[in-house]
Amino acid sequence: MDTTSLDTRALDLEPPPTHPPFRTAAVLGAGTMGAQIAAHLANAGLEVHLLDIAPDDDDPNAVVREGFEQAREASPDPFFADEAADRVHLGNFEEHFDRIGAVDWIVEAVVERMDVKRDVHARIEAHAADDAVISTNTSGLPIHAITEGRSADFKRRFLGTHFYNPPRYLKLLELVPTDATDPDVTERVAQFGRLRLGKGIVVANDVPYFIGNRIGVFAQLQAIRYFTDGDYTIEEIDTLTGTISGRPKSATFRTADLVGLDVLMDVATNLRELVDDEAQREAFAVPDVLERLVDDGRLGEKTKAGFYKKEDGEIKSVDPDTLGYTSAADEELGDLGAVWNAGGLSARLQALYEDDGRAGRFFRETTLELLAYSANRLGEVSDNPADVDRAIRWGFGWTMGPFEMWDALGMETVLDGLEAQAFDVPGWVHAMHERGETFYDTRDGEQAVFMPHADRHEPDPRPADELRLAPIKQDAANELWSTDDAALLDVGDGVALFEFRSKANTLGRDVMMGLRECVGRVEQDANLRGMIVGNEGKNFSVGANLGEMAMAASEGAFDVIDQYIDEFQRTIQQVRYASSPVVVAPHQRVLGGGCEMAMACPHPVAAAETYIGLVELGVGLIPAGTGTMRLAARAAQDAPNDNHNAIQDHLRPYFETVAMAEVAESAAQGIEMGFLPENTRVVMHEDRRLYAAKQEVLRLSEQGYAPPPVMNKIKVLGAKTLSTFKVALMQYREGKYITEYDEHLATQLGKVMCGGKLSSPQEVHEDYLIELEREVFLSLLGEEKTQARIQHMLEHNKPLRN
Repeated sequence: MDTTSLDTRALDLEPPPTHPPFRTAAVLGAGTMGAQIAAHLANAGLEVHLLDIAPDDDDPNAVVREGFEQAREASPDPFFADEAADRVHLGNFEEHFDRIGAVDWIVEAVVERMDVKRDVHARIEAHAADDAVISTNTSGLPIHAITEGRSADFKRRFLGTHFYNPPRYLKLLELVPTDATDPDVTERVAQFGRLRLGKGIVVANDVPYFIGNRIGVFAQLQAIRYFTDGDYTIEEIDTLTGTISGRPKSATFRTADLVGLDVLMDVATNLRELVDDEAQREAFAVPDVLERLVDDGRLGEKTKAGFYKKEDGEIKSVDPDTLGYTSAADEELGDLGAVWNAGGLSARLQALYEDDGRAGRFFRETTLELLAYSANRLGEVSDNPADVDRAIRWGFGWTMGPFEMWDALGMETVLDGLEAQAFDVPGWVHAMHERGETFYDTRDGEQAVFMPHADRHEPDPRPADELRLAPIKQDAANELWSTDDAALLDVGDGVALFEFRSKANTLGRDVMMGLRECVGRVEQDANLRGMIVGNEGKNFSVGANLGEMAMAASEGAFDVIDQYIDEFQRTIQQVRYASSPVVVAPHQRVLGGGCEMAMACPHPVAAAETYIGLVELGVGLIPAGTGTMRLAARAAQDAPNDNHNAIQDHLRPYFETVAMAEVAESAAQGIEMGFLPENTRVVMHEDRRLYAAKQEVLRLSEQGYAPPPVMNKIKVLGAKTLSTFKVALMQYREGKYITEYDEHLATQLGKVMCGGKLSSPQEVHEDYLIELEREVFLSLLGEEKTQARIQHMLEHNKPLRN
């Protein structure tokens, strides 16, 4: 098949954008993908028209409404917040198709049938504005064929935009221009996709299923065959294709259930029909058990039965002969502990490859076949091995793509294995090996990737607006201060970064002492303009170190805990009131003390995917790192006046949120719930978060930074409002929504939020509430049920409801 050579590196993806942003969009088709694409466009601030066919009944919007409502009820939520959902406007093809004439971008996401898509695009051409960009979301149909019969002007502004499901959460966006697509159109969508939708952009050739599905589905079907045709159980395969080998926890079969077995079967069936090579076609043959499950209506998560099913509280897996569900048998995979203990992912992959048992056999055979297949697809799906790796990482959640895995295992090791298994390998791979080359190299301080069509390494630099810590840490001169648990790094331009290095980025005593030390260093160093607090861990921080407190409590060292909480509070206050700008840059899970640090920061920069909350009541405590004080203050500030009822109306939702240990499911929702200030800068592309935080430090410094004033008049409501909260809590307990101890904990929380023993509303200094936080926290820590909750969390990583 002849393909056009395309390369993501040719696109200008960095700010400032050279093309106007999209402000309005129309999504045609309100199925699972269409509705969720519309949701994510709305997340990015666009006004979106979601349209679908009008059924032959009294409600012409019935189809589109059903699709939208399913998206609203989906888990995980495709919307950042309710506000985003309000930007989606429903309509139907009969009455509202002309709306597309007023939008900037039209995304067609109708059924995967060529005749239907062509008909829809004929209608689009008749209604679209002359400068509107038009795209199709398809994963299997030839992009160029969809435009058959359309004008040259239509084809110029048309391309494929393949979002991965769910669009909010999966990073990959494959762009598939045709030979007729204007490069400026491709670049405009790429810029917007990266900067405003937070996507990882890969340009794919117009071949069946592009890059991600072509490689990823091959790997998935390959693993399934070791269950249907081999001697491995579903559970064993999911163990070996899960986190141990750098893949998602959902591994192979759980992922299939989540995606939908009908979807997987359709993709496999279509690929088998579309690929040219006979050997490739057999790789996409649908396994018999998959076809039988689909025929029986067992489609995975959406039907609550697929490869797995929950029966009587137990997760069971399907028997391929009877299609009944059985309990998991003991896995016979040898000593996987030794693999886990080998070190990082590269070391684990090497240990798996060298394992002489069943685990090693599975990993070697599947990996070698995948690497050979991937090498033979270069020149067809893409010319760039790095784009293949990015597509698999971003679309399937792998930590390493196939060519990165090849380098990790070693060129010679892999080639020896491929030869032993008689896999066909392109000649250019052998030529690389003879020259002592690998797929990736570093040239002049930048990553370079081997490009087979050019027979040389070419630069493959990261975008300049991504601040990565690994290369910074390679130069010892950039480490300004460090301990085992934290470090202060020079990230250039007079900006420092405080990095947590503790387990799970917990905020233990040493971390917080280090943070105080480093804030002071930045304040006193004339060469430093400010500091970022951030890291590249899986999560920003899961909060304070419970283990430290549990040990001290068990020893009765409450004076030590009192000092620790006092230090913790003073550190959080130092972040807020530093004389140089300190920008907290949260991402992913931001819980407890991590949340309080973000709340205190005057100018945080948060990843859009930030899951933030005060969860202390789950372990029998209240937030005591200034978080409770700050919510009480925000309620008073948000109220339209200082009337008791006006403030109480704002305080109640904050109280309920913390009492129920609710966590925001996005940065936008975190702002709504009071866990992030209103002026938080939200970064859609997580890899840009630390760069954006650095720019914020520089901006604040340039403006002549001054910290916010101390809050010396916080209006708290006293005993009357606390009594109101107590009545509500009693009703919750009587309704068996909360336990008696939950009621006690929430009462203690309410006591702090209402100002303690004050009999009437009064204005208090923030220090008064901070002191009250600490007193209540210490009293709760001495209670037996709180200690039981802490111990349960430490042992089982889930809350105890005692």
